Amino acid sequence: MASRDNQLTDDQPQLAAGRDLANWATAVRRLQVSEVPDGVDNINVDGRRVVGVIQGFGQLWRKTYRIRLEGAAVTPAEVISVWKARFASFWPADSRFHSPQGGLAPGAVVLLDQLLPGHLRLSSGVMILYADAVSFTVMTAQGHPLAGWNTFSAFEEDGVTVAEVQVLMRADDPLFELGMVLFAHRMEDRLWQQTLHNLAADFGVQAPVKYQSVRLDRRRQWSKAGNLWYNAAVRSALHTLAAQVQPRRPTTTPIRHG
Repeated sequence: MASRDNQLTDDQPQLAAGRDLANWATAVRRLQVSEVPDGVDNINVDGRRVVGVIQGFGQLWRKTYRIRLEGAAVTPAEVISVWKARFASFWPADSRFHSPQGGLAPGAVVLLDQLLPGHLRLSSGVMILYADAVSFTVMTAQGHPLAGWNTFSAFEEDGVTVAEVQVLMRADDPLFELGMVLFAHRMEDRLWQQTLHNLAADFGVQAPVKYQSVRLDRRRQWSKAGNLWYNAAVRSALHTLAAQVQPRRPTTTPIRHG
């Protein structure tokens, strides 16, 4: 277990929610993007598969982040309703989460834009794998930095509503695994802590985020090293470069006769 400040204790309760078949996304072979907002690049998502930890390359991690909404008269279902409706507003300002008009319903595909070190913008996406009144889970697309699932939930503990983010993931390829070792673990910790702080502030709460990071498997799956072909950071950089060097069409002036 990694050592963290504000660490969770092992005796804290886990979410126990019913799992209805209607709350799951139907099986899909390839992702299809139906809505692309203006100014957003639809790359690294359309036609890609979704990937879990079995398909990932790096070490296997489970990370849990929680915040107690002490003093807020709000139910877990109300927290999740607000979180789903305004997910993008709770993300840090340098990342963008483009929800489809139908909201975060099972099967919905979400486009992501995230800022990496060096001012590189990474375009990728996730699919809503599961959603009910008190939780929703997203699964990453091929080429995303992480292969796995993020579950966002809320539950009651000792009469207080608690909001939680739990991540089960591996780095998708060797390049992203190197990034995790150098800086991306810290970036991810800041991302979800800031998200929970922003969510809590919407309910008038300021509280610390307790978090726990557990390495479940130290091994790297070298058979998945070929995932590098779909690396969304590399492909996003090449897409940006191609857009910058694309020659402009020359303008022509009509010739008048007479």
